[in-house]
Amino acid sequence: MLKFAANLSMMFTEWTFLDRFGAAADAGFQAVEYLFPYEHPPEAIAARLQRHRLTQALFNMPPGDWAAGERGVAALPGRLEELKASVQTALVYAQATGAKRLHLMAGIVNRDSPGAASRYETAVTYAAEQLGEHGIELLLEPINARSMPGYFLNDYPYAEALIQRLGLTNLRLQFDIFHRQIMHGDVSAALARLMPIIGHVQVASVPLRNEPNTGELNDSHIFRMLENLNYGGFIGCEYNPRAGTLAGLRWLHDAGAEQ
Repeated sequence: MLKFAANLSMMFTEWTFLDRFGAAADAGFQAVEYLFPYEHPPEAIAARLQRHRLTQALFNMPPGDWAAGERGVAALPGRLEELKASVQTALVYAQATGAKRLHLMAGIVNRDSPGAASRYETAVTYAAEQLGEHGIELLLEPINARSMPGYFLNDYPYAEALIQRLGLTNLRLQFDIFHRQIMHGDVSAALARLMPIIGHVQVASVPLRNEPNTGELNDSHIFRMLENLNYGGFIGCEYNPRAGTLAGLRWLHDAGAEQ
């Protein structure tokens, strides 16, 4: 049975962040994810997880200056020491929350820029090795250029080749159905082929990024396929509710999910 995690950066925004944990649990979810936890002490988040018996499925490592438009620093020049410090910060939160998967954002920089690919590979290797010492997987997520113009990691073949070339046992692919459809399409075939390196799946409708089964894809078919592929991880619900979070959860009950 499939397991879904509520993304608290997009869902349950009718509540303040720390209150979203309880709202997600009341709605039937057993796991959560979100972009960043760093505005709150790790102990506060850990307490909410414990109180509501929730599993922490995933969160992102620090992205640099998000308010200024940065979307990660891994491929940016002169930021390696900051990247290393951000790994340690993320580890504090991972250890407090029990998270076993963290996503590293690459940054806004042209992949053909001199040194960018090398910097990114160095950062990925460092982060994966550090997380691996704590039994944590590092995830890489290709993000489409329409949603995030200029993002370094905007191509699935590049991510796949990098993961295979580095050969790090805890380095995995974060397969976002929304981004994959916009970038390359061919979602079902890609899921089947890439399943051996997939560490996490996320879902949203295309093109508006709302609830599943409200766009151009047959998400119910994709969910059945994930079951047939024996995908055992969480599916992160990284979508923007169209008319309130609770009002839009019918799709989840129809999916027969283990929430």
